[in-house]
Amino acid sequence: MTNNPFQMSRWQLAHGRSLELGTRGVLMAIINVTPDSFSDGGRFVDPAAAVAAGLRSVEQGAEILDIGGESTRPDAEPVTAEEEQGRILPVIAGLARETRAIISVDTYRAETARLAVEAGAHIVNDVHGLQREPAIADVAAATGAGLCIMHTGRDRQKLDDVVDDQFHFLDRSLQIASEAGVARERIVLDPGFGFAKDTNENLELMARFAELHRFGLPILVGTSRKRFIGAVTGRDAPVRDIGTAATTALLRAAGAAIFRVHDVAINRDALVMADAMLAAKNS
Repeated sequence: MTNNPFQMSRWQLAHGRSLELGTRGVLMAIINVTPDSFSDGGRFVDPAAAVAAGLRSVEQGAEILDIGGESTRPDAEPVTAEEEQGRILPVIAGLARETRAIISVDTYRAETARLAVEAGAHIVNDVHGLQREPAIADVAAATGAGLCIMHTGRDRQKLDDVVDDQFHFLDRSLQIASEAGVARERIVLDPGFGFAKDTNENLELMARFAELHRFGLPILVGTSRKRFIGAVTGRDAPVRDIGTAATTALLRAAGAAIFRVHDVAINRDALVMADAMLAAKNS
């Protein structure tokens, strides 16, 4: 991909699949198979309920379904690899049978990623940016999975400048991916809104988003219902979807490619409007 975020590129994924990015925004629906996620914990712990939620999300406009078995909120209780796999693998297998939608697994564990791709997942989405279990990059290389590499500020000393810290962290992650043999056309980056970033840092990251295109890679954003949206709007987590949709439209205009959201329908409308504006601007 060039530094033009609106130029078409094709994200290469596992199982011979691919996804066109750049010319339009793409929605990734969050399907948390967890009892304790910050805004929807417990809703989809039953595999059948999670599969049904995924199918509804596809009907509403999601092209990717992101399945996670361990909450990433700051005070969440850790789970074992066996617990995580027990939660997500039946859901991934069920969705792979029921839909042609792209399936993503939200995990930092190499073995979970391997089993998830084996069960039908096309994408590995690592919130630790390959830096907790670097072997997850080897799994992506071996399986041909698409790889989403997220920035985090957790458990380390951040640089003072919010964009400098993106390059400091993600350059290391990209080095890990390259050394494992992951091709660049399989990589998407995520700046990690909300992950050890305060409200001002998140807003500055939005304001300076265009600087991230220097990576020359498509960018996924996950602002959905995050605390900084609550800080600005005064809304509690379950009712931050309008604020989320505003960030979706703003970040699409700034060149984001993929949007990881809880409420697919409202963000679908935000993306349609943003893409219509961009088309008018470029006509």
